[in-house]
Amino acid sequence: MGRGKIEIKLIENPTNRQVTYSKRRNGIFKKAHELSVLCDAKVSLIMFSKNNKMHEYISPGLTTKKIVDQYQKTLGDIDLWRSHYEKMLENLKKLKDINNKLRRQIRHRIGEGLDLDELSFQQLRTLEEDMVASIGKIRERKFHVIKTRTDTCRKKVKSLEQMNGNLLLELETRNQQLHWPMVPPPSMHSVSTILI
Repeated sequence: MGRGKIEIKLIENPTNRQVTYSKRRNGIFKKAHELSVLCDAKVSLIMFSKNNKMHEYISPGLTTKKIVDQYQKTLGDIDLWRSHYEKMLENLKKLKDINNKLRRQIRHRIGEGLDLDELSFQQLRTLEEDMVASIGKIRERKFHVIKTRTDTCRKKVKSLEQMNGNLLLELETRNQQLHWPMVPPPSMHSVSTILI
């Protein structure tokens, strides 16, 4: 007796939904593999679960890129990579411009490649303000480093002083134990008199 038909709608119970997804995913992958082997077909299957976990099947000897390239070639005028490549080139150009600008600013700030005679009064003034601001930041960072190191050294000194105090206390305790008057053991004569 076969199973009855089920109604095709969203499974409400998340656990049942996940179990059904796993079973049916494995079934589809099995069918894709059979199709690939039996018919020598090029098969690529990509799916994402509700949690955005990717699962894929690709015929042996293929890659997703090869499949997509063949898809592109079959459709003719569609180039799936071109827009992505153009965006990457545009982004690269922006990054190069930013990099060049930053390099120029660094060279100016350290005085390289800068002809002060060619700068206007306003440019000179801006450069001076930038340098003063940079010196302020450097000084602030220097004081922060000095303070941090000083605090660390103080903590080490305090820890060493405490260790020294503990050792001195332990030494005094041992000295006191060694200097206590020892009671001599009773002599044989006194023991015999006690016994009598």
